[in-house]
Amino acid sequence: MPEKPSVLFVCVHNAGRSQMAAAWLTHLAGDRVEVRSAGSNPGDAVNPAAVEAMAEVGIDISAETPKILTVDAVKESDVCITMGCGDTCPVFPGKRYLDWTLDDPAGQGVEAVRPIRDEIKKRVEVLIEEIVPGKTA
Repeated sequence: MPEKPSVLFVCVHNAGRSQMAAAWLTHLAGDRVEVRSAGSNPGDAVNPAAVEAMAEVGIDISAETPKILTVDAVKESDVCITMGCGDTCPVFPGKRYLDWTLDDPAGQGVEAVRPIRDEIKKRVEVLIEEIVPGKTA
């Protein structure tokens, strides 16, 4: 793993899970990790329930916008984490791929999104321990 690893979070719409994961990693790791997120079929806007759930923990994702998954984004990342987007993420040798099975927050209220947000935080904390050795979240 390079001095400053790069992580790409991918879900279908890049409007909920991947946005929350990217925000958690940025919040917890700061400038120790380069963070990207994208979607295989990006939505028009970030899920309002995800925005609200993250605001409850002091993280503002209201200005984020869904982005399309590109081959370059995968090539430039050391770790690619998919969240329910199937086989749409291109695979390159030498990359680490993880698939996080998480409920989809699409169409859910903030009450349903909170446990997803909290589970993502736990997984991001473990990820930081794995890719930034000797440094805690």
